[in-house]
Amino acid sequence: MVLNGIDSIAKYLHLFEGKRVGLITSPTGLTKDFKSTITILHENCNLTAMFSPEHGVRGDLDAGALVEMYTDPYTNVPVYSLYRKDSKRLTKEMLDEVDILVYDIQDIGVRYYTFIYTMLYALEDCAAAGVEFVVLDRVNPLNGVNVEGNILKPDFKSFVGNYELAVRYGLTAGELAVMANDQMNWNASLHVVRLEGWERSMSFPDTALTWVHPSLGIPRYETALLYSGTCLFEGTNCSEGRGTTFPFEMIGAPFIQAQQLAEVMNAYRIPGVYFRPVHFKPTSSKHSGELCGGVQIYITDIQVIKPLEVGVTLLFTVRDLYEQFAFLPPVKEGSRPFIDLLGGSSVYRTKDIQAKQLLEQFAEESRQFAEMKKQYHLYH
Repeated sequence: MVLNGIDSIAKYLHLFEGKRVGLITSPTGLTKDFKSTITILHENCNLTAMFSPEHGVRGDLDAGALVEMYTDPYTNVPVYSLYRKDSKRLTKEMLDEVDILVYDIQDIGVRYYTFIYTMLYALEDCAAAGVEFVVLDRVNPLNGVNVEGNILKPDFKSFVGNYELAVRYGLTAGELAVMANDQMNWNASLHVVRLEGWERSMSFPDTALTWVHPSLGIPRYETALLYSGTCLFEGTNCSEGRGTTFPFEMIGAPFIQAQQLAEVMNAYRIPGVYFRPVHFKPTSSKHSGELCGGVQIYITDIQVIKPLEVGVTLLFTVRDLYEQFAFLPPVKEGSRPFIDLLGGSSVYRTKDIQAKQLLEQFAEESRQFAEMKKQYHLYH
């Protein structure tokens, strides 16, 4: 049986005795029996404050929605936003409310998924303020072995990539916290409530745990797996499937010929996937209400699929087939195009670069990262 950190919390309640407890969580903060981490800490500890990442502690906020302080109606505990317009950090006033801060959010093991930066910002802020930090660890659904992609370059840091990680980094949140605390010399008083029964080779289907979507854009495990490659389309004028029932599993645009794209992609014989031609009208986000042609990606073998290879190959195939394809411009003057922030460098916009060439460049960086991270493994 695989248990997440919250399932073993009874063994660690001594950490919270006599202390004001803060909590960073989301709707994925649940035991295997679906009891909320909020409820457990509220019943067993002196829960004095909660801190909300993107989407809110109870998942009632849209992607990108900004919010200030409010009171949780079920516990009457104040909730402070860590996804504000001006900052995504803990303030001195927030930290004055707690003696120890707990983090419990399901991650998906991909560099451009924002919850891990909420955790790392909070860890750094707690270290500076002398506040203890506890990670209730959770499984990496993509397993703890496979590493893919380039390492983010320091000049390209943002909230979708704020640490020098590979795209698919093969660590749990607890392991990542230990690594950052060491590498950045934060010297935080860090505790990791460890997983039980999880082995590094396990993907989510191997755990027998129930999938609870960490955000509306990641409704299924298969979505999370493909996201590490297809999220790149968020930096383009193509729909990444938002506004459909298969976000990040369907890619398309009004200018794409579905049958043509599917035939070209299947001709590559990429291991572990099949591309079906589709037509769809997103109900929101890019190309809302417009008929898009494209492909739906089916995972045929989770053991061999390399989702970043899938996403990169699809991206450059669309670029080469359709002259209407474009990378989105920066949102504001002086900022970087979003594809650069996702990509961790400007390499995707390099003229005439091809997918195979790019993936070969990435392979060496992945190897180096995979070797380096071993020293921070908490599980075998």
